[in-house]
Amino acid sequence: MRRLIVIAGPTAVGKTAYAVQLARELGTEVVSCDSRQFYREMRIGVARPTDEELAAVPHHFIACRSVTQPYNIYDYEQDAIRLVDSLFATHDTVVAVGGSGLYIDALLHGVSAMPDPTPELRARLQQMSLEEKRAQLQMLDPSYYSRVDLRNPVRLQRALEVCLMTGRPYSEVIANRQPVSRSFDAEIRVLQLPHSDLRARIDRRVDAMMQEGLLDEVRSLLPYRHLNTLNTVGYRELFPVVDGTETIENAIAAIKLNTWHYARKQMTWMRRYL
Repeated sequence: MRRLIVIAGPTAVGKTAYAVQLARELGTEVVSCDSRQFYREMRIGVARPTDEELAAVPHHFIACRSVTQPYNIYDYEQDAIRLVDSLFATHDTVVAVGGSGLYIDALLHGVSAMPDPTPELRARLQQMSLEEKRAQLQMLDPSYYSRVDLRNPVRLQRALEVCLMTGRPYSEVIANRQPVSRSFDAEIRVLQLPHSDLRARIDRRVDAMMQEGLLDEVRSLLPYRHLNTLNTVGYRELFPVVDGTETIENAIAAIKLNTWHYARKQMTWMRRYL
């Protein structure tokens, strides 16, 4: 039987290095499940694999699109399954890696079919402020509210659309989705570290990113700052620095703290695989 080994875990835990080493040992290829490493213009801030790591084994879904090209989880599921099926034609085992829980779930279990909102509902929700969306989601679905990225307006909007269209919590809808059939067995390996060690690794990674030129990368992305893709830890904190409304010291501290918060949400999500 064909086997997909999924390397999961929080940011900075060492997933990329482990996946490359494993793929080399198995003579196979790596499929990324990271929703931000798709984009060519984002390299430093998304901790893209190094040139050496990319050369060591073939990688897929890395720097394959522009930030100006819309790409969603439904597109990813279809593209990833086609790719994985083609890889299994020449490999018994394929390695997948990523910290984006939704994208790992899409690869393993599929994306549940959900109703599209009416144009009127979508327009009404789009007129709501981020704070109003958070408050309504907390009321309608406290379970999903506790784990969603509250800075991501697209995910907040989609959850509210499903809640209001179905009359059920979004978390309940996605939990009750019908399983899909996959042509492979999945083995999930969740990498973990003590919280103190992980937080120290996050701080060191942020410092290394700044030394590598993250601020210059953010400057190069100014024309695209309005895109949701750039509403990402490591980028959104530095745009005010470029604007001259925030200090670099405060921004770096915010990146470290927000990355830690994101890692904790990832750890909560990954518990289902332990």
